[in-house]
Amino acid sequence: MRPSRRAPDELRAVSLERGVVKYAEGSCLVKFGDTHVLVTATLEERLPPWLKGQGRGWVTAEYGMLPRATLERTRREASSGKQSGRTVEIQRLIGRSLRATIDLEALGERQITVDCDVLQADGGTRTASITGAWVALADCISWMKARNMIKTDVLRDHVAAISCGIYNGTPVLDLDYAEDSTAETDANFVMTGDGRLVEVQGTAEKTPFSQNEFLALMALAQKGVARLVDLQKMAVG
Repeated sequence: MRPSRRAPDELRAVSLERGVVKYAEGSCLVKFGDTHVLVTATLEERLPPWLKGQGRGWVTAEYGMLPRATLERTRREASSGKQSGRTVEIQRLIGRSLRATIDLEALGERQITVDCDVLQADGGTRTASITGAWVALADCISWMKARNMIKTDVLRDHVAAISCGIYNGTPVLDLDYAEDSTAETDANFVMTGDGRLVEVQGTAEKTPFSQNEFLALMALAQKGVARLVDLQKMAVG
């Protein structure tokens, strides 16, 4: 039995609330159970120096956890003068995931920065961030279209992410912290709306996992991402 009493293939309650920040070109408050992430998308008419003159845009991401997103206060990384390796890894993952589904040439020489701020953490902050970031990005693109800044389809597909793991010998979907902290195996799957893989992160925490177990986790992820994509479609209308 899972601590949450969910079925092995059952997601936590997921919500995607758009337009929660007045000044951002796109925004989304995403909730995966008790994991809550505020995502904003900001359009800038500038590019990193290494991209100037290449006729294409860029999408990048920043990620952070608020001090009381967890049970005990976490010191702000700005106060220490540098980001942790975990933070850098996650924000690069978010950026890669979003760029996998956007036509950078159609975007033009502009940059969209997606900020993911974890308000409350209960496992799966990176997967919730990616799922909500796509919604914020889609709203930013719609904002641009409404102002005739772009004329072609920039977004080629959806992208969403979900965690899976082996908990008490059973493959399960969408781990919360109680499961993630004691799972024998945990993995994160980033997938497009048509079921293609963008990235897979998998780790044996206690004992190595078999190919069959990995395939079971992937099957769960495919089901979970399909449901998340449906929710994204409902959110953006």
